[in-house]
Amino acid sequence: MARNIRVIKNEENPETPEVLASSIVRISLALERLMSTELKQDALVALLRDMPGMMGIGKGEVNLILNNLKKLRSYYIKQ
Repeated sequence: MARNIRVIKNEENPETPEVLASSIVRISLALERLMSTELKQDALVALLRDMPGMMGIGKGEVNLILNNLKKLRSYYIKQ
């Protein structure tokens, strides 16, 4: 099921696919660098859950988000 995702900063100046692709790649690379450190995913989950406003978010939900961020490029960027 393919969906066209459209991000609009404003009607006169919408974001280009290249800008969106670049942002997705940068997010993915940043997470890869973070996960390659000595900080394990469980520690990262604990840190994220301790952030203000995150008290209602469960450990499973944070893990789901992190696991999907790892696959972000494969979801949206075609080589």
